[in-house]
Amino acid sequence: MRSIKSLSTIAVVGLSMLLLPAAASAQKTLTFGGSDAIGSLLDRQNVLFTKLVNERAAGKLKINFIQGEQLGNDQQVIEQMIAGSVHIYGDVLDWYANWVKDFAIMGWGFTFRDVAHLQKFTESAPYQKLADELRAKQGIRILAASATQPRVMFANKPITKLDDISGIKMRVPEIKVYVKLWETLGARPSRLAWAEVFLGLKNGVVDAAEGPVSAAFSAKFHEAAKHVIRTDHIYSSAHITINEKAYQELSPELQKILVAAAKEAVDWARDQSAKETEEVMSKMAAAGATVHKVDITAIQARSQQAVADMEKDGAWSPGLWKAIQEIK
Repeated sequence: MRSIKSLSTIAVVGLSMLLLPAAASAQKTLTFGGSDAIGSLLDRQNVLFTKLVNERAAGKLKINFIQGEQLGNDQQVIEQMIAGSVHIYGDVLDWYANWVKDFAIMGWGFTFRDVAHLQKFTESAPYQKLADELRAKQGIRILAASATQPRVMFANKPITKLDDISGIKMRVPEIKVYVKLWETLGARPSRLAWAEVFLGLKNGVVDAAEGPVSAAFSAKFHEAAKHVIRTDHIYSSAHITINEKAYQELSPELQKILVAAAKEAVDWARDQSAKETEEVMSKMAAAGATVHKVDITAIQARSQQAVADMEKDGAWSPGLWKAIQEIK
């Protein structure tokens, strides 16, 4: 007959074995959906965020970052985040114009004077109002946001003036204000997924495209369209967002880790973008592309002349563009 001590030991061991699965399952996993070319600035930002959270959460939380467009394009990943099947997303803020109308202002050409101007906007009351609306109406919380690189053009012919844009087939993101901007400038907007742009340029499906400097370089746009035009028509943003329900299910400790890691990652992207812009331009030129500096005066004027019509048509709230210009 076994001793009472032996039976007690068996009972303790048995109870421990039963508790092991529960302890192992205590770790929460959140899916981070990507949409940018692997190795691009925003992809690297998202990799950094994932690394920081996974290290600091000490086994209590794991971020599973799915890179590239494995889960779909930008809009599709955001839709999955709203539905809750994807929990985290990181890209540019412009995409949220499909759900919060006033985010469209970020995709209108020459709204921001430079990176510093955009950065101040992300710290302003008008921006916070948009962030609050996104969280209240769509269940998406912006953990952190920052300004990054300018967007430039890639074309199969030189673009030196406004008239050169007239009639070209131009790939633009599936954001209404982007489409309207390039229509205003005389182009014929065409919609292609980001992953399809390289072949679209190479095969003549489109004559031109545009995008943030590092992201476009990673996608090799300069190899398919040999003319790179420094329009700097839009200054890109960087952000990391989370499904609000998933966020609220986390402990305050893990919420704090997420917010701090997101801010650190987007701040890194801003600092890195400043270092990379000219360096990447030089790499494009070394690879055989011709980089053009264009007089944007007429292009900028055409864009600004259309602001009143855009507001009249309801593209964004009246007075928002002016309020942004007054941010110093």
